[in-house]
Amino acid sequence: MTDANPIVAALGRAGLRRTPARRALAELIAQREGHFTAEDVLAAARRGRRTMGRATVFRSLDLLTRMRLVERVDLPSGEHAYVACLPSTHHHHVLCSRCGRSTDVGELGLTPIIARAEAQTGYRIDTHRLELFGLCPDCRAATEPAS
Repeated sequence: MTDANPIVAALGRAGLRRTPARRALAELIAQREGHFTAEDVLAAARRGRRTMGRATVFRSLDLLTRMRLVERVDLPSGEHAYVACLPSTHHHHVLCSRCGRSTDVGELGLTPIIARAEAQTGYRIDTHRLELFGLCPDCRAATEPAS
């Protein structure tokens, strides 16, 4: 039997336990349409009358981050949140500052910039993170006057 939820399926492929709490967390993440915080997940669990402890949520989010099934993003407010993503190629996210919607964007031409930074500093750059924030098309349409 294969799991329809990609997070649960990935846990199985990695040989990790697919506990009821991890399955519930995976379902809650799948229902999200943008970035979310651990508190958002806990609140959604309470609304759905699911029992899920704070420590379990934080440990599971850490595990899913290490597995690259979610990415941690640092919001302009200083709070950190998570975005669900597929563990494919390296990519970045554009996040709406108003509604929280997120969109994956590719490499964005950063490879030559990283190579230049390596050449100038002598560092071997192993990884990087770029977070872009702004208003999504829907929020822009709601706030900008019609032309």
